Amino acid sequence: MGSHRRLAPSGFDRGACVALSVLSATAAALGTLPAQAAPHDDTRAEVDRLYAEAEKATEAYNKADERTDALRGQVSRAQDRVARQQERINTLREALGSLAGAQYRSGGIDPSLALLLSEDPEEYLDKASVLDRINAHQAGQLKDLQEAMRELTQERAEAAEKLGELEKSRKAVAAHKRTVEKKLAKARRLLNALPDDERAAYDRASRSGRFDLPDFGGAVPASGRAAAAAAAAMSAVGKPYVWGANGPSGFDCSGLMQWSYAQAGVALPRTSQAQRAAGRQVPLSEARPGDLVTYRSDASHVAMYMGNGQVIHAPYPGAPVRYDPVGMMPVSAVTRP
Repeated sequence: MGSHRRLAPSGFDRGACVALSVLSATAAALGTLPAQAAPHDDTRAEVDRLYAEAEKATEAYNKADERTDALRGQVSRAQDRVARQQERINTLREALGSLAGAQYRSGGIDPSLALLLSEDPEEYLDKASVLDRINAHQAGQLKDLQEAMRELTQERAEAAEKLGELEKSRKAVAAHKRTVEKKLAKARRLLNALPDDERAAYDRASRSGRFDLPDFGGAVPASGRAAAAAAAAMSAVGKPYVWGANGPSGFDCSGLMQWSYAQAGVALPRTSQAQRAAGRQVPLSEARPGDLVTYRSDASHVAMYMGNGQVIHAPYPGAPVRYDPVGMMPVSAVTRP
């Protein structure tokens, strides 16, 4: 979803900017249209800005969504531990209850076991260590029960904490989703408000990247898995940009990188910021096919280097997965997974 206005000058923008400059100069000389061109140019710049901000929010959404998935697994495991611990406690209590029943049938019940079956077994467990009328076997069972109950309390507390974190993460996902949708909706409204010829010009510019196979200059991937990831990315060319998606029918920028490397058996993190740190960083001059190129100082956009100064990426809504020059935006880092 990177800004098309930073694409290499081989695209539509250079011609459009030159034409617009000529038109503005002519309009100024003739005293016509000087106030009309600037607002439309400002609108296009505002759309670019909104797309860039939406991409940052999309990566924040991806990060929150990834954390929600992780927390969901942690909650499930914590609940399983609670259930197993409760089952163990029930088994221990049943064993001690059977012992109490046997003592009762034999002529009485030990006072310590009677206390166990009282309304407050915790009180009994606290006092069990000082009761001298229970035999060694009973003491061992009671000690096991005491430890199990303490572990159960801890497991329940941890499960409750994870549930709370999960709920917060779900709210964060929803908030980021609303942010993205608002910015994209505003961008669409601005584009729809442009005159037909201006909107058509913007659409042509946003699709100025290549969909045919460019010349990669014989560049060799850094590894077999990099070659497999590059081949997967090439197979996605032309697929639509879908924010928050990681394939196979649609992608956002980091989703495309994650999916492509998954086809090579490599697990990349979900966000472009995390992908920047998912390997060894190399100079741009040493980039090889399969390397990840992150853009802007906040690494809010990512592409895959393919060789000969070309990358594959999912630009932004309305611009499907395509090839573009590596210098389309300021490069933050080049990472070799």
